[in-house]
Amino acid sequence: MMRLRVPIIAAVVGEGGSGGALGIGVADHVLILENAYYSVISPEACSAILWRDRRHAAEAADALKLTAQDLLKLEVVDEIVREPEGGAHRDYDSVVTNMGNALRRSLQRFCNIPIEELLTKRYEKFRRLGSFAEAKPASAPARS
Repeated sequence: MMRLRVPIIAAVVGEGGSGGALGIGVADHVLILENAYYSVISPEACSAILWRDRRHAAEAADALKLTAQDLLKLEVVDEIVREPEGGAHRDYDSVVTNMGNALRRSLQRFCNIPIEELLTKRYEKFRRLGSFAEAKPASAPARS
């Protein structure tokens, strides 16, 4: 997908996870419904791996920072699409309208970017995901 010569817009509308999450991350613009989540692993699976018990799923979910709001702060997603009070299932028509408007805006924006520039920006965006800093190793005490 990284080399596709067209704009890529992804939309997370429920529970986005596992290997598919990697594909979504390559998009030029990632939309997410405000109550959806997106992670490379489910909280239950994370809990089972780290604590060997699924009962820590809430703790794992908090550590994973998988909510739309967390993901926007971390720059994993680019835009949160509003849902009706109580969630998307309360008013399908408004969700479709909101998502449709967001998709149209995104496509209009990205269709005006020259392809080579789009590919460069896509690559740079993907490379920024998950950036980290390594701690400097502690100095050995001086020997006397």
